[in-house]
Amino acid sequence: MSGQVEEIARRNSAEFETAEAAAQLAAAGHAILLNIFCPEEITDLLHTIETAEASSPNFRRSQDVFAIRNLLGELPQLRELLLTPRLRALLAALFPSQAPHLVKAIYFDKPAVSNWLVAWHQDVMIAVDQRRDLPGYGPWSTKSGETTVLPPREILESIITLRLHLDDCDVTNGALRVVPGSHRHGVIPNDQHPDFTPHAVTCTVPAGSIMLMQPLTLHASNRSTSPRPRRVIHLEFSAAELPEGLQWRERLPLS
Repeated sequence: MSGQVEEIARRNSAEFETAEAAAQLAAAGHAILLNIFCPEEITDLLHTIETAEASSPNFRRSQDVFAIRNLLGELPQLRELLLTPRLRALLAALFPSQAPHLVKAIYFDKPAVSNWLVAWHQDVMIAVDQRRDLPGYGPWSTKSGETTVLPPREILESIITLRLHLDDCDVTNGALRVVPGSHRHGVIPNDQHPDFTPHAVTCTVPAGSIMLMQPLTLHASNRSTSPRPRRVIHLEFSAAELPEGLQWRERLPLS
């Protein structure tokens, strides 16, 4: 009986933490949920990624970075490792009205020898299957065979980013800095970023934890000063559908 009580208490605690994180995400544009993946699950994810055949153009490996674009398209075996019951429960809480679909997945490894920074920006471009001239969509860009476009604000506001940290991440190894509340201002011109950045905070995230973020949240990361890596799986979800004739390039239903 005590085991059942403990399980009910654990579930209630998890639901409370998720509800708190969802509320903070709506208000501040970011939130952190601790210990969503256990060490064994992290080990399995890293093993699958690090033993993959890296022959596709979606793999980018250099001294400064190892990245995989279209992650689940390249490594479909990661799907079940990532979409655990706990992650699915989190998505159900974040999207209570309609089940979301995955619209983007990237793996980033910032090695210890890397010393690059990411300037202040918002994630305002989405990857789509083709170019179509539609009202409210543009400008367009094509790079490395990938077509991206700036969509209407309501599409960007429909997206929730989940950053699964595979290593402990703090200010010494490239933790994100974000400007709370900046997601409520739409697309912010670059020359206005200095008006917002004095209010930035640094997001320390332990391994196995998830940082939630709205794409319109202004964010950046500093150079690493630590020998520790910063490996992250970046997932974007949305329940929105694009106009007829246009599709998310990596759209993947979760059912």
